[in-house]
Amino acid sequence: MTSTDSSRGPRVSIGLPVYNGERYISETLDSLLAQTFRDFELIICDNASGDRTEQICRTYAAKDRRIRYFRNSTNLGAAKNYRLAFVLSTGEYFRWANCDDLFAPTSLECCVEVLDRELSVILTYPKTKLIDEWGHMISEYEDNLDIRSTKASERFIQVCERIGLINVCYGLVRANTLRKTRLIRSHPGGDIPLVAELALYGKFWEIPEFLFYRRLHSGATSSYKDNETKLQEFFDPNSVGHPSFRQWKTLLDHFGSVLRAPVEAGEKLLAVSHLIKTGIWARSKLTEEVVTGLRYLGRRVLSGL
Repeated sequence: MTSTDSSRGPRVSIGLPVYNGERYISETLDSLLAQTFRDFELIICDNASGDRTEQICRTYAAKDRRIRYFRNSTNLGAAKNYRLAFVLSTGEYFRWANCDDLFAPTSLECCVEVLDRELSVILTYPKTKLIDEWGHMISEYEDNLDIRSTKASERFIQVCERIGLINVCYGLVRANTLRKTRLIRSHPGGDIPLVAELALYGKFWEIPEFLFYRRLHSGATSSYKDNETKLQEFFDPNSVGHPSFRQWKTLLDHFGSVLRAPVEAGEKLLAVSHLIKTGIWARSKLTEEVVTGLRYLGRRVLSGL
């Protein structure tokens, strides 16, 4: 356990974006405040919730000085709210936390120990158990992202091939590395390019204990995977009604990440080659998005005549 040194800022920042999270947020806050590692700040970014979220959060903030509560005047969308939570942070290490997930008491302590010890590791996360709306375990989940290759191209390709529920987004990352990225993008699946981009900067380390509990329920983002409109509304409410171009944006984000990354030209070439192959494999979906976009443009043109 580490106590907070009042002469400096916190070692860890936890960003908690929330929108209408009254059902689970108290349980989530309790799990975060029960961490054995106590040298952290908890930044709550409320996306203009219309339920009791504000009242609950302000009550917790009044009781614990580590909590900082911010309320947006309008719903910015999840992507911008997640980015804001990080921008407001001051810690050496950073973690996002969903308003409905749970963390074991030693979760933060174990993650800090890894980053303190393993300087080549830029992100560490514990193993995951999936729970239902009542907190009962559904199953264990293999993230399969313990990636320790010394080659940036190998790490990047492995993330692109293995990414699933993206639980690693709720691991602990070095803040100075996270600042070099474009953070979460404002399109469906916008957290995938972030995780892949991080892999270009360093290793991922999986802690073998199950210390993270991802809640699956009807209001969770994971339940929107087959509903593009809901996903668009979640990531960016202003994009609803427009084609998402999800496949194209993700692929182009990956290309941009590789070109910006501070890695050798040979490593970039290997990563780019993989992305070209990915584009060829996904050509039917990419073509479908182009056709959808052209139809949308045609309707807009005709409606303006």
